[in-house]
Amino acid sequence: MNVQMERIQQACEALKLNTLAIEWSAIADKSASQETTYADFLEQLLQVEMNARQERTREMLLKSSGFPAIKRFEDFDFKFATGAPHKQLQELTNLAFIERAENIVLIGPSGVGKSHLAISLAYQAVMRGIKVRFISAADLMLQLATAKKQDRLDYYLKRNVLSPKLLVIDEIGYLPFGRAEANLFFNVIAKRYEQGSVIVTSNLPFSGWATAFADDKTLTAALLDRLLHHAHIIQITGESYRLRGKKTAGIVPVIEQKTHSS
Repeated sequence: MNVQMERIQQACEALKLNTLAIEWSAIADKSASQETTYADFLEQLLQVEMNARQERTREMLLKSSGFPAIKRFEDFDFKFATGAPHKQLQELTNLAFIERAENIVLIGPSGVGKSHLAISLAYQAVMRGIKVRFISAADLMLQLATAKKQDRLDYYLKRNVLSPKLLVIDEIGYLPFGRAEANLFFNVIAKRYEQGSVIVTSNLPFSGWATAFADDKTLTAALLDRLLHHAHIIQITGESYRLRGKKTAGIVPVIEQKTHSS
């Protein structure tokens, strides 16, 4: 390495242009052989560094997202899940709902793909550099209760509830909440109202949500009012994808599942 190359290397390191430090020489040789302009050479250098930084951002966002697994929209089996509104869901993949701070509510029986769809939309957001947080309703309540007990609730809300541009809360209604937990959950929805998007999944029709929130109909009505004001409601019907093979083999009985409208 000659003196000039060493100076370039040191300058890249000082400016934290890590990818540029590695790639510039090869790009320079290619540009020289193709007799490109200085502007083209500079543009290629900057694009390489930008692409690398965007990739690092995506990796960081994915690591902090809390996804239990990676789910992609194109992998969802709409041929089996005929009760999933393909057109409505496809329109949401443009993620415009996030910029408008709108919500998505996925309602349907267990196993029809609500979590898959929620994660797939959140994954697309991460790939576009958007901060996302995925958490189950049960884990959210546990963490909120712990934070309140430790007198750290405001800090927790700011960092984990308000910071993500998209918050995904999975499986509302699988476990009922006590009154204190219901109040904490209402606080989450109220603080994000018109400030950031929320995707929630639930196996309960809206008429049954009060049973999950300490039978407090007033609190539930106020919660739904904020959650649904700017919301896309996705009703999904059908049988459990996870059990389809077992039902075909006769291992478990085929039970007709119905989703009631609110």
